[in-house]
Amino acid sequence: MQLTIRHPTVRAKLGLPDKQAPNADAEQGSLGPPTKQQYNFPESISPQELPGIESMDPQRKQHKISIESLSPPELIALSVKILSKGDKDRAIPLIRMALDKDPNYVRALVIMGQTLLQKEQLVEATDYFERAITKLFLIGHPTKVEELDLLISASQWAGAAYVRQGKIAEGLVHLERIANLKEPDEPRSKAHYFDGLLLLASTLHCEGRNAEAAKHLRRAAAYNPAYKEYLEECEREDGFVNDLESSRRRDY
Repeated sequence: MQLTIRHPTVRAKLGLPDKQAPNADAEQGSLGPPTKQQYNFPESISPQELPGIESMDPQRKQHKISIESLSPPELIALSVKILSKGDKDRAIPLIRMALDKDPNYVRALVIMGQTLLQKEQLVEATDYFERAITKLFLIGHPTKVEELDLLISASQWAGAAYVRQGKIAEGLVHLERIANLKEPDEPRSKAHYFDGLLLLASTLHCEGRNAEAAKHLRRAAAYNPAYKEYLEECEREDGFVNDLESSRRRDY
């Protein structure tokens, strides 16, 4: 097994698209986010289609709701529901509408970046992640649970997008940011944190920096024993390289 961002197991764990599968989105080119009209999105929806209906004002539940009237959090909640069904093209106009209403909405920036990354629109995805990270640091070093989780996610996916463009140094800047953070206590953020360490280790491994990769994999394996196989492989390869270097030195 080869520990690399190209390996199907690693890609599946990190939610990256299958490189073996044809990608119609990439073949269409980077045309930017589509408009609501391009995908014939309805002008209004029934309240039952909107997540969080339980807390909705009773009067609002009586009538169809205009898409344009939805708040940014409501638009993002609806887009996430649509994304869970695999329909990225219908979700993107909703995310863009949320950002038109609130350009500083970091969660929307991260979700847009993730969606474009899934569509192999790497340059555009990177831009959204960079914007999210910049806005998070404008409010100071993130400490709240949601802000920290968004920073981990944005850093992880920005790193992935850069690496897949062949910009390894830029990708490592973002991935190493995750390793420099304190391990979160919140379970969801903790899982994202160790996914980020796995991606960092994978990138370092591809660069031949096996000792550094193994250091991060030891932490990841302590959190999730399923990562132990990657650690063992990394250590085996590092031992092989060290033995080879030693034998070559003896030749001189």
